[in-house]
Amino acid sequence: MTLKFKSDSKRFEIELGGDFIAFDDNGTKEALYRSLQRFRGSEVVFVADDLKKWDSSLVVILFEVARLAERNKLKVSWASLPENLSELVHLALEVDRKPEQKKNIQLPFVERVGDWGIAVYDGVIKGGHFIGETLKSIWRYILGIAVLRKVDLMFALEDSSYKAIGIVSLVSFMVGLILAFVGAIQLKMFGAQIYVASLVAIGMTRIMGAIMAGIIMAGRTGASYAATIGTMQVNEEIDALKTMGIPTTDFLVLPRILSLIVTMPILTMLADLMGILGGAVVGVVMLDISAAEYWKYTFDAIKMNNFSVGVFHGFVYGAVIALCGCYYGVNCGRNADSVGVATTKAVVSAIVWMIVVTGILTWLFQVWGI
Repeated sequence: MTLKFKSDSKRFEIELGGDFIAFDDNGTKEALYRSLQRFRGSEVVFVADDLKKWDSSLVVILFEVARLAERNKLKVSWASLPENLSELVHLALEVDRKPEQKKNIQLPFVERVGDWGIAVYDGVIKGGHFIGETLKSIWRYILGIAVLRKVDLMFALEDSSYKAIGIVSLVSFMVGLILAFVGAIQLKMFGAQIYVASLVAIGMTRIMGAIMAGIIMAGRTGASYAATIGTMQVNEEIDALKTMGIPTTDFLVLPRILSLIVTMPILTMLADLMGILGGAVVGVVMLDISAAEYWKYTFDAIKMNNFSVGVFHGFVYGAVIALCGCYYGVNCGRNADSVGVATTKAVVSAIVWMIVVTGILTWLFQVWGI
C-alpha cells in the first residue's frame, strides 16, 4: 500500500496506491496530518489511479484530511477517488440535523374532549377484542384443540404458585396484625377486645385476604407477564409466531390466565390463614386473651359464605391480573422504553380494575344477601 504526499505553495497532493487493508502506519499518518495542518496553500488533491482494494482504515484517513482541510479553509478535490469511497467520506462529513419537533398546538376544549372520547372508545374496542379472543382461546382449551404446550402451563403455574408463597404470607401476616391493632384500639374502649378475633377472621376471609394477595400478584406476576410478552414484541418473536400460523392468544396468554385462575384462590386462602395468625399474635400476646378463647371466637366468626366470597374474589382477581398483564404486553411498543411503560400500565390497571370489580361484587353480594 502507498501513502505519499507532497506540497507546493498552492497545492497539497496525496498519492494513494495498492491495497489499503488494515493500514496502521501511524508514523506516516501523523506526518500527513502535521504537514497538512502547516500547509498554507489553497487546495488538496488526491491521486488514486493505482488504488485497488481498501477498507475503513482509508476512510478514517480521508475523513481526518477532510476535517483538517475544512478547518484551514482548503478546497478538496475528490475526483480521483472511487465514487463509492468519496460518497462514504461525504456521508461521514454530513452535519447531524435534529428532526423537527412537532409544535404542541393547544386545541379548543371541545376538541380535546372529543379526542379523549375517541381514545377511550378505541381503547374499549381494543380491550373488548382482546377479551373476546381470550374467551375463544379458553373455549378451544376446553374442547382440547388449543395450541398450548404443557411445559408453558407448568412453567406459568410454577411462577405464580409456590414462588409467591413467601411474600404473600409475610404481607398477609402483617396486615392481619395491623388489623387486630386497629380493632383493639376501639374495642378496648368498650371492654370488648375479645371481638378482635371475630373482626380479623371476618375481615381477612371475606375481602382483605383476597385484596392483599391480588395486589401482591399484580405487582409480582402481572408485571412479569407484561415485561416478558413486551420483550417478545420488541424482539419480533410475536411476529414470528404469527408468521408460522400459531395463535398468539393460545400460545402466550392462555397458559398465564389459567395459571393465575388456578393459583389465586389458593393464595387467597393462604393469605386468610396468615392474616388470622397475625391477629392471633396481637390477641394472645398483647391483649392477654387466652389462645383457646381467641380461636373459639375466630372459628365462630368464620362463616362459609364469607369464606366463599373471599375465594371467589381471588378467582376474579386472578383473571383480571392476567388479562391486564398480557394485554399490555401484547400491545407493547417496539423499544425498550415501551416495555417499562407496558409494565407500569399493567400493574396500575390491574389494581384499579380489582378495586372496581370489588365495588361491583360487594354491591351484588349485598343485594343478594350473601
